[in-house]
Amino acid sequence: MDSFWDYIWFLLWIFLFMAYLIVLFQILTDLFRDHQLSGWWKAVWVVLLVFIPMLTALVYLIARGRGMAERNLSAAKDARAATDDYIKSVATTASPADQIASAKKLLDEGAITPEEFASLKAKALA
Repeated sequence: MDSFWDYIWFLLWIFLFMAYLIVLFQILTDLFRDHQLSGWWKAVWVVLLVFIPMLTALVYLIARGRGMAERNLSAAKDARAATDDYIKSVATTASPADQIASAKKLLDEGAITPEEFASLKAKALA
């Protein structure tokens, strides 16, 4: 790189390439998350993404962008619900002594404050 502006252009192209890769992976994730789209249409989209990547990505985002956002939101809600269910199951199956011990460990690691520890301890003993 001979000059400052060559370096700036290089950084710009790297940024644009990384942005394109993020969009490409989002599209591929959405394709395989969509259960209403047949396997043949998924294959067509993937082939087009390989051979005409920029135009296909743009067309996909325009044609299926709303559904893409809805599927992404649905997946996030499902993940949140699964996490909440897991936390509830762990909290209800652990004995009060185990709950206090895990809270004490968090306190010792600095992950929670003494007030939060006292609150967790009171919940476990209640």
